[in-house]
Amino acid sequence: MSELTAEENFIIEKLKEKGGKLNYKELQILCEDKFEGVRLILKKLKERGIVDYEGMIPGFSAEIELIKKI
Repeated sequence: MSELTAEENFIIEKLKEKGGKLNYKELQILCEDKFEGVRLILKKLKERGIVDYEGMIPGFSAEIELIKKI
């Protein structure tokens, strides 16, 4: 697996802090002052098998779950 970006690591750490699950809207609020493109980053993390959520791109009500501990 290739190295994770700073943004990917930030999202993973926030999920770990919240017990491995976080609502997309809440995650977006946590990330908004740091970087943009949360949906795209989550899509990449899902493709790598690190997180899971319903659908291809998370909606505001999506529950983001950390499935691979890093």
